Amino acid sequence: MRILLAVDGSHSADRARDLVAALPWSEGGRVRIISVAPTSADLVGVPWSIGAAPDVEEIESEVLRIHHAALDTAEREIRSARSDLVIEPVLLRGRPASMIVEEARDMPADLVVVGHRGHGRWESMLLGSVSAEVVDHAPCPVLVARDERLGPVLLADDGSLYARAAESFVIDWPLLTGLPITVVNVAEDGFPYAVAVAPLVYPEAMEGYTQGAAAGQRSTRAECEAAATRLRQAGLDASAEVREGDPAHEIIACARERGAGLIVIGTRGRTGLRRLILGSVARNVLLHAPCSVLVVRGGSRVSPPSAERREDREPVSPFG
Repeated sequence: MRILLAVDGSHSADRARDLVAALPWSEGGRVRIISVAPTSADLVGVPWSIGAAPDVEEIESEVLRIHHAALDTAEREIRSARSDLVIEPVLLRGRPASMIVEEARDMPADLVVVGHRGHGRWESMLLGSVSAEVVDHAPCPVLVARDERLGPVLLADDGSLYARAAESFVIDWPLLTGLPITVVNVAEDGFPYAVAVAPLVYPEAMEGYTQGAAAGQRSTRAECEAAATRLRQAGLDASAEVREGDPAHEIIACARERGAGLIVIGTRGRTGLRRLILGSVARNVLLHAPCSVLVVRGGSRVSPPSAERREDREPVSPFG
């Protein structure tokens, strides 16, 4: 298993570090710990202002000290938990999200682990956090950590190819062995409220809706039960739950009710303006979940940790 862990000295990164240290590692595990410090130009805003800032060297020295300390602490904590792991601390300079994605490709990583919120500027409120951007572009699944727990596990399923990819991750990887898994499928509430105002005027429409809703519920339950069955056949402790309403809201509500430590969700990986306008179930879950979230994005590389890889890797499109 090859894991890329990003740290920056924040509390969120500390939780990601503790989660990695607590993982059920198999023999031959490898962790590359990276910390991305801003460049000199980023520290002062624009390159030509460096000469006008007499304390820039002092500021830069302190920033680098913080990132070095984060690397040293992460290496020490993980090594104390698993001395058999290959651990590679690396300090990088540049834009955090871009550097994390690039390093994940170069490694190549099986999984990227980041904190939910790290050190950042106010722009993150408008443009999205580093973790969300890494999820959008990483070449492999991304685990956004909120604490060191992994279970119980909630697997979000909607019958799509992206949900099947998330299911494959759960089955093929040793991370979740022995943990209770709930497969949750949410039937969206498509009730024709305009028609319901005058049921006597549109009796055929109401009857059609009732029949269609019943068929949809049966199909949703069948998909959910089938996914849980496949997990059980793979030796996992799995159950199924079907809910109705807004998918992101119900997934989060289910996670709270079951005390979940991890939500696993597949996504087609919408990016840019389209996602900003249309929204995304995975993005909403990522932002508001009460626990860690593992996102398996369409187009990302999902392979068991024992699979052999070519070192001459081909780049993966960030658009899935």
